[in-house]
This record gives sequence, C-alpha cells and structure tokens, in this order.
Amino acid sequence: MTRTVDPTQELAAFLRTRRERLDPHDFSLPSRRQARRTPGLRREEVAELAGISTDYLVRLEQGRGLRPSANVVEALARALRLAPDERAYLFNLAQQRPRNADKPATTTAAPPLAGLVADLSPLPAMLMNHRYDILAWNGEMARLLPDFDTLPPSQRNAMWLCLMHPEMREFYVDRERVVREGIAHLRAAWAAHPEDQALTDLIAECTTRDEDFARLWAERDIKVNGRGRKVMRHPDAGVIAVHFEVLVPLQDADQRLAIYRAADEESQAALDRLCAR
Repeated sequence: MTRTVDPTQELAAFLRTRRERLDPHDFSLPSRRQARRTPGLRREEVAELAGISTDYLVRLEQGRGLRPSANVVEALARALRLAPDERAYLFNLAQQRPRNADKPATTTAAPPLAGLVADLSPLPAMLMNHRYDILAWNGEMARLLPDFDTLPPSQRNAMWLCLMHPEMREFYVDRERVVREGIAHLRAAWAAHPEDQALTDLIAECTTRDEDFARLWAERDIKVNGRGRKVMRHPDAGVIAVHFEVLVPLQDADQRLAIYRAADEESQAALDRLCAR
C-alpha cells in the first residue's frame, strides 16, 4: 500500500486518466481515418490544445521528473477541461500556485452563506470577499458598525470604511494596528489577484487619500489575519472589545465569514444594550 504521494508519478497518472476520459466528439478536431485504440484524446491532440509539444506531454505522462510551469499547468487544465477542484489538484501536484486572474471576484453572497450570517445572531457577523467588500451582514453587525444598508454599494468595504468614513476615523482604539493588519491582508490578496482592477483601484484610492495607508503600504508587510482582538469606541454603547474569527468556506473559498464575540463581560453587556435597541 502506498503510504506517501509521489507527486511526479501521481501527476503522470492524473494527466493520463483525465485525457482518457475526454470524448473526442466534444472537440473540434480534424477527422482521422485511423481507428482509436484507446479511450479519450490522443496525446498529440491534447498537446495541440494546450500549446505544448507532444514529446513534452509524453514525458509528463511517463513521470520523468519534469516540473511544468504554472502557465503549462493552466494550459493543460484548460485542454483537459478540468473542474475547479481538479485544477487545484493539478497545480498542487505540479507544486505551482494557481493564478486567479481568470476567475472574477465574488461580488454577491452565496445564498447559503447569507443565511448562515443571519442565523449567527446574536453574534455580530458579516461576509466579505478577498478585497474586504462586505457582501452580507446581520443586524448585530449593522448596529456595531455603520449601518451598511444606508451606504452605497461602492462604500461597503471594510478597509474603505475604516479609512474614509467620518464615523470610523476614531472608531478603533488601536487604529494603526487595525489598518496595518488590513493592509497586510490586502497586499496578499493583491498578489493572488493581479488582474482584479477593483482591488487595484481601491488600493490606489486609499494610497492617494490616506497618508497612514500610503506609509504602511510601502512597508510591504504580508499577513492573512484570521483571528484577533479589536477594541472599538462605539458612539452609543461606549468601549467594546471583541475577539474575531475569520472562516473561509470550502465551497466558496473567495468569501470570508467574520464573526465577533465579546471579549469580556463589560463588552457583552454593551453589545446586549446596543442590540436591544
């Protein structure tokens, strides 16, 4: 029984099985008189679809120790018509990072996740995408932060609100740390989504309009922060400290579920008063 994965051999086997399951009738390929002796597409057909040499594909399928580039892996994934999970598996076998440029950013909440956000009450919760656009929220989060329903969609972004919204300028007790951590996340997202023009525009606007953002962005810190503590000065409820947890759903990996919990009894009492209104 195989106890560990040999990436080279598994890559070879995976490419062969994915090629053999393809139906030639689904492709606009020139007709050939020679009968097909094996199922699926021929190696030269897949190589042509992927824009690589047949010899290179043969060596990959024979497990000769090649490590294809990310561009070659992407081309093979398209030629083999891999599903998203299969594509990710192929990139992992090739020890490459998939690019997300061809996948549009999520701008609406998946309905099951939007329902989960509502069901998390009385815990404040919201759903965001990789660039901090706020896609769904429950009533408790709307009372804790500015009411998102009163904002235009273009301003429903956690980073934009922290920097630009008048009520948020002094909202966080440790504002610099909150902004620094947010920027470290945005830089990681920016590298993973180089073709996301909306994210690039957000960064450009924040850099131009906020000196703190420009200074911290230039430091090039990278960190995806999924857990921590924030202390807020709420205009009605006073100081509220929360622990936050950010979860990434397997089915919608571009979305992030943020859940807040009171960090102490005083903060819980303040949240209870706020949400009872």
